[in-house]
Amino acid sequence: MRVSYVELANATDGFLSENLIGAGSFGSVYKGRMRGNEQHVAVAVKVLNLMQRGATQSFIAECETLRCARHRNLVKILTVCSSIDFQGRDFKALVYEFLPNGNLDQWLHQDIMEDGGEHKALDWIGRLHIAIDVASSLDYLHQHKPTPIIHCDLKPSNILLDSDMVAHVGDFGLARFLHQDTYQSSGWASLRGSIGYAAAEYGLGNEVSTHGDVYSYGILLLEMFTGKSPTHNEFGEAIGLRKYVQMAFPDRVISIVDQQLLTETESKEASISYSGSIREMKISCIASILQVGIFCSHETPAERPQIGDALKELQAIRDKFHKHLPSFLVKEHHQKATDTSQEFSSA
Repeated sequence: MRVSYVELANATDGFLSENLIGAGSFGSVYKGRMRGNEQHVAVAVKVLNLMQRGATQSFIAECETLRCARHRNLVKILTVCSSIDFQGRDFKALVYEFLPNGNLDQWLHQDIMEDGGEHKALDWIGRLHIAIDVASSLDYLHQHKPTPIIHCDLKPSNILLDSDMVAHVGDFGLARFLHQDTYQSSGWASLRGSIGYAAAEYGLGNEVSTHGDVYSYGILLLEMFTGKSPTHNEFGEAIGLRKYVQMAFPDRVISIVDQQLLTETESKEASISYSGSIREMKISCIASILQVGIFCSHETPAERPQIGDALKELQAIRDKFHKHLPSFLVKEHHQKATDTSQEFSSA
């Protein structure tokens, strides 16, 4: 569909601050409602701050990559708007499908409350499913024909969750096609990720590559299962998140795992004999996931696995756990994840 500035202004109540749901380097995102296919649909409108150096190139990058990319774990772009506002200034915006469960950063680090006032958190299997979703999207991008796509800015705030807690990777403002000529007069071309998530070789001016995305993904995995951001104030230059996790292997893994993940989730009907074995299996699976994160975030690009290999390893960990989990507990895990997403959406 084609949209005008007026339509987007009306959809967001004049880009009202109450409708602001996110802000990044190159623009702000607003929730809105637009009419399409004979009904009103919720949308997310990313308005570019064209006064920011590199914003126009960021807009072009999102258009170029998302117009040719289709995958269930990528955000869905509905349309774009390139027009002028009421003051006659240039206006550019991208319109996405609205995903009601926010972003992964909110679930990992911000208080999400249930109606009763209790803190809500993703359990470990929910996090694993999200990690698999993200790896699936990267595998698709890195295998994209005729030219692989490099995301360049993978981090929790750029991973959005739909009503079923399925993950969708978004914000392609820094994305590149592999071997794309990125010479630009602006500073956009030199941006290759966010502090803590960008691969070390990018700091040396190296060309972007799939290895860089794999590094960011490895750091993301470590963050998801330790609950600690790579920019946490306890990490200095000497000890980053990767080294913090690596030093805990093999004897102290339990001490660095996000303690929320170790809470027992078995139902009252579950036999007490299952409790200890399930906890041990859970810890073993989380340790295996952290190992994948360590491998992916290796300092040397050539030592990192392909994202497809990491994906297969995570799927094997998931399948192993489900195979040994009693069937009634598998159903409980699924129901818990469904209830959690519905509570967040209604809130």
